[in-house]
Amino acid sequence: MKDFSPTARTRIKRLPGRARYDRDTVYSILDAGFICHVGYVIDQHPYVTPTAYWREGDAVYWHGSSKSRMLVALEKSPRVCLTVMHLDALVVARSGFHKSINYRSVMIFGKPYKVTEPEEKLAKMEAFVERLYPGRWPELRPVNKQELKATTVLGMHIEEAVAKVRTGPPVDDDEDYALPIWAGLVPIRQVAGQPVDDGRLAQGAPGAPRVRL
Repeated sequence: MKDFSPTARTRIKRLPGRARYDRDTVYSILDAGFICHVGYVIDQHPYVTPTAYWREGDAVYWHGSSKSRMLVALEKSPRVCLTVMHLDALVVARSGFHKSINYRSVMIFGKPYKVTEPEEKLAKMEAFVERLYPGRWPELRPVNKQELKATTVLGMHIEEAVAKVRTGPPVDDDEDYALPIWAGLVPIRQVAGQPVDDGRLAQGAPGAPRVRL
């Protein structure tokens, strides 16, 4: 499978050495998360909406209420910029100027489309649940017709994409390394806490599902 080619919108101009255009890097960053930010325009005004997403092959998907202003707008004017970012560490340097963060980020562009066929839509909803809770879908009450109707699922083929990644320690000015100032990395990671039930579990209900962040 071909890697992404830099375009006028995806070519990294500042610190181009951090740019990654290979699909393995782009997809690994997308697959490591489940919250994105979708940028779009309504009546010449820009909006950015955080939402949950998942990837299947060369496309990303997200869903919401069929009355969602974002989803309704994207059906009429399907053009978006979608971003994902993971914070990996605080980079503590010996000067304020060289302080930074280690991160992995992706920016993708494409034209979203509405998933309309009921069986396909239901399959996408299952894929979303299984992304976060492996093995959970068969345990749930089946989705009813009204719930399916009230949910809009959008997909977007990834037409243009770029990843930008920073790793490693701080890079200080040569003369600053002699200063008696601590420098290094403060790692940041996302972890799931101990599950707390809702207080209304039926007798015999199994334990909390496995979560995949």
